[in-house]
Amino acid sequence: MNKKKSKNSEPSPFVTRNRKAFHDYEIIDQIECGVILYGSEVKSVRDHKVTLDDSFAMPKDGELWVIGMHIGEYAQASLMNHLPLRERKLLLHKRELNRITSKTKDRGVTLVPLDVHFNERGIVKILLGVARGRKEFDKRDVKRKADAQKEIRNAMMTKRR
Repeated sequence: MNKKKSKNSEPSPFVTRNRKAFHDYEIIDQIECGVILYGSEVKSVRDHKVTLDDSFAMPKDGELWVIGMHIGEYAQASLMNHLPLRERKLLLHKRELNRITSKTKDRGVTLVPLDVHFNERGIVKILLGVARGRKEFDKRDVKRKADAQKEIRNAMMTKRR
């Protein structure tokens, strides 16, 4: 007999998000890609021991690599543990890779990991963003607009009550 799972029993596929990237960069395009990991790295990702601060992606020899992504060591792995800051290869179709790398040829455009998550089959995926850096006054302007929207929303909520 097939039992349906309730929504509360399913684990959240979301692992971590690079909030700093949304603040420091203007995201132009996004693409989901796979990543090659060791077994101990996957276990650490399941334990949410991942940080994306100061990480970026870079094409090398026709492949895409993520650099600076920290995946903490898995305590039970003992001698077979991984290096926390090693470069990890990203998996994309050739057409997608060419499209993304052609966008990074522009000045001031970089590839930034936005989040790490599990897809519906339990495979680790990275959401990669094509981003352009923001100036300090742009960051303040975005913050000012977000605060204004928040005030409007709060005013609307109090008026409804």
